[in-house]
Amino acid sequence: MDKEFESSIKDIVWALRRISSLIYFNSRDMAKKYGVTGPQILVLKTLSSSENPLSSSNLSRHLNVTAANITGIIDRLEQKGLVQRIRKPDDRRTVLIEPTPEGKRQAEILPDLVEEKLMRGLKDLKPTEIFGIYSALEKMIQIIGKEAEEEPEEFGDLFFDS
Repeated sequence: MDKEFESSIKDIVWALRRISSLIYFNSRDMAKKYGVTGPQILVLKTLSSSENPLSSSNLSRHLNVTAANITGIIDRLEQKGLVQRIRKPDDRRTVLIEPTPEGKRQAEILPDLVEEKLMRGLKDLKPTEIFGIYSALEKMIQIIGKEAEEEPEEFGDLFFDS
């Protein structure tokens, strides 16, 4: 393997670390400035943009995170008075989550997350560029291995909410 190729591989790994750090520090800064973390903002904005209250399982599937993560985030948002749990009238076993009026207000004024900025920026790329990035990321996920996918509770807890 030549040195330039090896250097490029290291650059890819470091670029992934920088992206991870940007997301982490953005979430930490949000918590300091606004009292909610990036993942909490994501949940709050998702709930606020939904026409109807969502169940934890629907929210979990929509955001592609574990049920345990969603439960913890909802607990923290509920303690802050930003969301509330309500029982479904026709099935009292089902609990739905909706933003409180204060939660809706906060969702409107909170700044965009790194992920939202990234999604807007990616829209400027050509479809072939998007497909290339996606394919490369999928290959990296395969290289890292199935272990992270097999243990989502641990993986998600480390990276989704603090």
